[in-house]
Amino acid sequence: MKQPRLVFTSGPDSGRAVELRGVAVTIGRSPDSTVQLDDLQVSRRHAELHRDDSGFVLRDLDSGNGTFVGGHKVFEYRLSHGDVIQIGPFSLRYEGSGQTKVPVEPESKPKFGTHPAVRFDDSGLSQTVEGSAAENVYQTLFGQSSEISNDSAALTEARSRLRAVYEANQIIASERDLDRLFSRVMGQIFNLVPAHNGVILLRDPPTGRLESAFVQTRGEGDMIVSSTAVERAFKDGEAVISFDAAGDDRWDGAQSIIAQRIASIMCTPLTHQGERLGVIYVDARGTTNAFSHGDLEMLVGVAGAAATAIKNAQYVEDLRRAYHDTLIALSNAIELRDHYTVGHTWRVTKFAQATARELNWSEEKLQQVEMGGLMHDIGKIAVADSVLRKPGALTDEEFAMMQVHPERGARLMQDIDFLQPLIPYALYHHERFDGRGYPHGLAGEDIPIEGRLVAVADTFDAMTSHRPYRKGLPPEVAREEIERNSGSQFDPVIVEAFLRAYDKGAILSVLQEYQKEGRSVACPFCSTYNAVPEDKKAGDPITCTVCHRRLMLRIENDSLFAELLPGTEAHLQPRPQPRVEV
Repeated sequence: MKQPRLVFTSGPDSGRAVELRGVAVTIGRSPDSTVQLDDLQVSRRHAELHRDDSGFVLRDLDSGNGTFVGGHKVFEYRLSHGDVIQIGPFSLRYEGSGQTKVPVEPESKPKFGTHPAVRFDDSGLSQTVEGSAAENVYQTLFGQSSEISNDSAALTEARSRLRAVYEANQIIASERDLDRLFSRVMGQIFNLVPAHNGVILLRDPPTGRLESAFVQTRGEGDMIVSSTAVERAFKDGEAVISFDAAGDDRWDGAQSIIAQRIASIMCTPLTHQGERLGVIYVDARGTTNAFSHGDLEMLVGVAGAAATAIKNAQYVEDLRRAYHDTLIALSNAIELRDHYTVGHTWRVTKFAQATARELNWSEEKLQQVEMGGLMHDIGKIAVADSVLRKPGALTDEEFAMMQVHPERGARLMQDIDFLQPLIPYALYHHERFDGRGYPHGLAGEDIPIEGRLVAVADTFDAMTSHRPYRKGLPPEVAREEIERNSGSQFDPVIVEAFLRAYDKGAILSVLQEYQKEGRSVACPFCSTYNAVPEDKKAGDPITCTVCHRRLMLRIENDSLFAELLPGTEAHLQPRPQPRVEV
């Protein structure tokens, strides 16, 4: 039998074949990979192929730039003969062991994600499906009647189904990222039942409506789902099945069903501790009786674990969002005090993320970069206002006072477990590659890479930002300065990645996106940022929306800022009093 293999279809290795031997085949930039792809767009451990009885499953290993099949990003995907895998600039064709790829339909190519629209069919279909309580269907998966016990073939099939559901549930239960979880759930369902299309519909809490969270389809255009099947599954908690949707005259001539040649349907609720989260819906086209009651049992079995995993992932997402919002609030506390550097934290974070992407850092690490960027200047909260808010250049003594902020930031975070991974971003972002930085005078790779990353982003923003006492440099001049100081002030590897991001437009797009915010000035009294109408110019007064003090606009070195008008306390507008009803 011919050994399965990957064949390079592009680049200098075009035509080279790599035979796939063993259970696991790794793909990545690391020399230890089974298939080494030597390019910076490829992560060191990018993807793997896992062999089972049916062939190979392709899995992305949280790569920085993603893994694609047929132009669609995948997290887990069962390969068919002829599938083309794209990783960075490389294309590799999978050739199975003598298989011939037979598509379900002429246009059949799996697509993943939420890009196809989902539409409900509202024809009268209530008589076309069989349904029973999902928990009863689930119990039959574990039941062993006397007939099964005495029938070795049936017993073997039942054990096979249980093993398949168990393995699918193990894979599903290990995932905490919602997007990857949806992909894994649907991937396992497609491995277990002969579905052509599938959708996960989740209840939107504010509206109570079902919204598509993930779609997998082999067709083109909108995906049509049976509103009756979905309603019975979601509202009544039933697991429903239809064996011959298109051929049954009780479909009332539903054109959408006929047009898409939907012949078989299954739908089951996603229920967690009595809470209905949504439904899983799958169908098959062109084949009547595509699903059996055994398939429905497996779908319900997978849906039970999927519901728990989805709820857990939602909890994790809620915690992550609360964590993120807390860090934003902390970083905003700095900008409320240091109103001459408004937007600095946001821009540095975006610059650092763009650079990290060029270094092929994983999505998880990129999320940490965002958090670290938000917290890199948190130590400034301990710097005196007379230094932090000074509109002119700092004296040597004042600069020495400013230099304590990296250590103060690290000390602020050291006793909080979830903030400890962010300490390097705050503590080391003023170290220099040549050892002449502060606070510890570290050099080279003794400086944690998080500090080396933020150092470049922080310096670029400092050079391009306007201050009342000097005008910022044009971005292209600042870029040249970054490049000129590579190897002295900055890590050359980080600089190269930053320059790649700059040349791709990722850095300038951050500046342009920020500038779209419009003109605003900080109130010198309460630090609130106030929008400046387009018709206002230097010398015009405005009123702070929070403290209600009157301000006068000024411009120095093309930088707009506000001064507190003398005697402004006398001009305070009365604050609205809360209404109290008895």
